[in-house]
Amino acid sequence: MSRPGDWPEVPEPLPVAVADNHTHIDIPAGDEPRTVDRLISDAASVGVDRILHIGCDLDSARWTIEAVDRHPALLGGVALHPNDAARHAAGTHPSGVGYEDAFAEVASLATGGRIRVIGETGLDRFRTGPEGQDAQERSFRDHIALAKELGKVLQIHNRDAHAEVIEVLERDGAPERTVMHCFSGDAALARLCVERGWYLSFAGNVTFRNADPLREALAATPLSRVLVETDAPYLTPHPHRGQPNASYLIPLTMREISRVLDVPLEEACSVVSATTDELYGPW
Repeated sequence: MSRPGDWPEVPEPLPVAVADNHTHIDIPAGDEPRTVDRLISDAASVGVDRILHIGCDLDSARWTIEAVDRHPALLGGVALHPNDAARHAAGTHPSGVGYEDAFAEVASLATGGRIRVIGETGLDRFRTGPEGQDAQERSFRDHIALAKELGKVLQIHNRDAHAEVIEVLERDGAPERTVMHCFSGDAALARLCVERGWYLSFAGNVTFRNADPLREALAATPLSRVLVETDAPYLTPHPHRGQPNASYLIPLTMREISRVLDVPLEEACSVVSATTDELYGPW
């Protein structure tokens, strides 16, 4: 009988290698946290040979810069998470760093050649109330401008803020390469994003039993606009929901993507892999 802190068993490997589009390797998980080398090797053993690590606070962004230089399988993204941005702006962040200085450091770190993503940034109406919304929007707009300036991919965090996120993107103009990280909207939102030329990244929650609206959104998305991610250590796919997540569990989500889109698994992996390379360039 597995326990919440147990690591799930290794799934059947994929027929074609794919990348984990978004993960947080630096966040400890499980009763016995695994090393970065172990997490990378476990992923490679099942056909997940490239990993995008996202550092979305100052400590994590600094960690990301060092990690992508040490590990060829990793590329990185850096940003201030919208909830952190609101706390920096309010002067309540544990680091004691104000928003202007925090964003300036992120902007400097983002110039690194192995940093290919500005993100995750966006809006979060779940954990931050009305008092932090203006700060979140300011930060989101600053990150959009930075992605354009540096020619990097924008990865968007959107929690309970679908209309507001779209409004900001349309007002400021989304970067050429924009990804909806851990897409959580319905089919109508998926179609709107596809019409705008954006990419939708699906995580393990698309496998959950109660996720029919999310599967409908996936079904409305052309395979050429689909990416796959873990958002590990969160959103562990079925049947391991509630246990630690890591990149080696991507095959469970990839098989669900293949099933929902009614595309052979090998073809689904090949297209997702090619899209990843088009977006982020060579590892």
